[in-house]
Amino acid sequence: MNRRSFAQSMGSAAVLSALAKAPSWAPSSAEAVPGRIMAIAAHPGDGLFTMGAVLARHIERGGAGVLLSLSLGERGAPKTIPVQQYGELQRTATQKAAHLLGAEAILFTYPDAAIPFNDESALRVCDAIRDQKPDLVVTHWRGSWHKDHQNCHRIVRDAIFYAALDTLVRSQPAHAVSQLFYAENWEDSTDFLPDTFVNIEPVYEKWLQACDFYPMWRGQTGFFRYNDYYSSLAVMRGCLSGSKYAVALMSDANQRAQHLQSL
Repeated sequence: MNRRSFAQSMGSAAVLSALAKAPSWAPSSAEAVPGRIMAIAAHPGDGLFTMGAVLARHIERGGAGVLLSLSLGERGAPKTIPVQQYGELQRTATQKAAHLLGAEAILFTYPDAAIPFNDESALRVCDAIRDQKPDLVVTHWRGSWHKDHQNCHRIVRDAIFYAALDTLVRSQPAHAVSQLFYAENWEDSTDFLPDTFVNIEPVYEKWLQACDFYPMWRGQTGFFRYNDYYSSLAVMRGCLSGSKYAVALMSDANQRAQHLQSL
């Protein structure tokens, strides 16, 4: 296979582009209205940097979007800013970013670096899922070196399970999530194999503006160049998927198995 045929294969059969067109849960129609997408992250920056462009693209197409962060990410503070104060800066940045993208922001306050994986946290996210009723959820992949990201992945998996149980009585009735995807994150890269590419060209600049509300994005809190990494990653994924800018996602293995059974 030469370079041209490889690029063509990546631009067709290997690219689902599920969120860039009418989603699979919508009626089969060119005028189908996108449903609701929910991004669930351990920290606000993770949500905006790795899932924000997908939220923005979905909303730009006429759907609704919700960003849920399990913590304020307060321990990412530089030495010059007290942890609690930085947490409030993160809260303000998230509210501004969500407003710019047209999304709703929900912020839990589990302690950063100590987000618990237990029934209490899973049921709390379950309640948020039942309240928001998303058709699609995007969250962390399990292959992470970050404890909070690992726990977020496990919390969301259990929360989706709980949310769909009719026999589990909560304040809201049961709701089944149709599709689950995992975001591409530099901290969650172990065994991450993308199979879905989303064209984000129409919202690329808006997404960058939303990310720029965070000091971390601007390089003010640590060594990692988040701005350069994620903006460049969007270019690279665009090259592979036949668009100018793209985001890569990984679909849940059970979801892929269901798709294969329906062929």
